[in-house]
Amino acid sequence: MLYRVVLEKSEEGYSVSCPALPGCWSQGETEEDALENIKDAIEDYMFVLNERIKNADVREVEVAA
Repeated sequence: MLYRVVLEKSEEGYSVSCPALPGCWSQGETEEDALENIKDAIEDYMFVLNERIKNADVREVEVAA
């Protein structure tokens, strides 16, 4: 699955967030580190989300981009 992320240079390196997943962000000393770290953050975010909805009545809808 592809997620759009926003990468910003900071004094400490790079910060990166995933606007589609509120509160999902990470950082790294280099752009490459930040992008690898956001992948881990997205995986962790999705794991927690899936655990929270495990017994819920979940549906999927298709939306045109």
